[in-house]
Amino acid sequence: MTTKAEKPTLQGQRIKTRKRDEKAKYDPVGFRDAILQGLIDAGSDLEAVNKYLDQAGSKLKYRTYGETLFDILIAGGILTPGGGISEDGIDSGPVRTNMCVFGAPDDSYETLRGYAVVFTRLMRRYKYLEKMFYEEMKKVLVYLKGFGEGDRIRLARCVAIWTSDSLLDPKVLATLLQDHLVKDGLAADFICEVLLTAKNLKDLNTVRSLLRKAGLDSRLMEFLQANKRTDENFKNLFQQKGLEEILGIYKNLEKETSLKELQIYLSQQVNEGASVKDIIVGVQEIAKKNSIQEPQIVSAIWSSVMDAVEWNKKEELVADQALKHLRVYAPLFAANTKTDRAELTLLVKVQEFCYDNMNFMKVFQKIVILFYKSEVLSEEVILKWYKDGHATKGKSIFLDQLKKFVEWLQNAEEESEESGEEEED
Repeated sequence: MTTKAEKPTLQGQRIKTRKRDEKAKYDPVGFRDAILQGLIDAGSDLEAVNKYLDQAGSKLKYRTYGETLFDILIAGGILTPGGGISEDGIDSGPVRTNMCVFGAPDDSYETLRGYAVVFTRLMRRYKYLEKMFYEEMKKVLVYLKGFGEGDRIRLARCVAIWTSDSLLDPKVLATLLQDHLVKDGLAADFICEVLLTAKNLKDLNTVRSLLRKAGLDSRLMEFLQANKRTDENFKNLFQQKGLEEILGIYKNLEKETSLKELQIYLSQQVNEGASVKDIIVGVQEIAKKNSIQEPQIVSAIWSSVMDAVEWNKKEELVADQALKHLRVYAPLFAANTKTDRAELTLLVKVQEFCYDNMNFMKVFQKIVILFYKSEVLSEEVILKWYKDGHATKGKSIFLDQLKKFVEWLQNAEEESEESGEEEED
């Protein structure tokens, strides 16, 4: 007896799904509820909060819900676009807590330090949260308009603490340069509060470093509304905020920027072999436009002129190479050493260069004499340098090199005085 083969059916085969293959449901509300309950149990004791958050990381999924966790610790609940608090699940219980930065009982530095440390300890325990925190802060800063004034002050002071303690990359502050934040003055108020806090908690160097690391040291004017970006408004803003020192920092930065412009111009012109006459005109234009003083100019000229050459490594040959090169640019130096201060600055630069470049140790005297004959350096300044105007680098060596030349200058000066007296008689 033969058996008929079973006919295929259209039902298909049912495969049982294993639990581990099931994709976990993303549930930030459930995570929030768990965190809020833990914070309620911890009460108002920050140490208890720290212990709870430390232990909860092994049970709750911080990797998945890092953004939600920081929303809660900063604002008390899940932030919605614009800065509000989500009310999802409100029928089942509370949706926010006061155990957060915005819920701090006051905005004093001492109080906020305790709340800021909660973040520090949490990220030391769970290092992967650091990147999430940076992204979180970029989002939170965009929402500033949706927060109350007190919340913004608390947040700014905590940001100052976090950035000063290297927990948060200061580059996040560039997020403040959003049109809507600048237009409403929120960006300026926030950055000023951050800087003032950093200054009061630490010092002015911290403020300077913070601005530099944030890439904002040259962009502070952008925090003013577009139609108010004037030096007067800039000055008034920082004076009113108790940050007069910022004006000095900004002024110094402008000088540095101007000097960079001059340095770039000089390097290009010297490397391209432009005529000295043309370089002199260009230097004068840049110096006048940016109010650069002669000592800074002559320092920039020296650096550019000396950097333009690949110097011979043989000591006996470098002297001729250096003198030939400097003789070409002597008129450029002479045009920018009209003051004794500029001359002395140049002479010290020559001294330090010869000391730092060993092959030039014996060339110092020859350079000085060249500059004297080319009317770059006067005898008065050379004598001043010899007496007490020199730098410490190689002092004894260079003083000894110039000893005979200085004696000759002194004798020539005495003879000149004597002949002058005879003429008067």
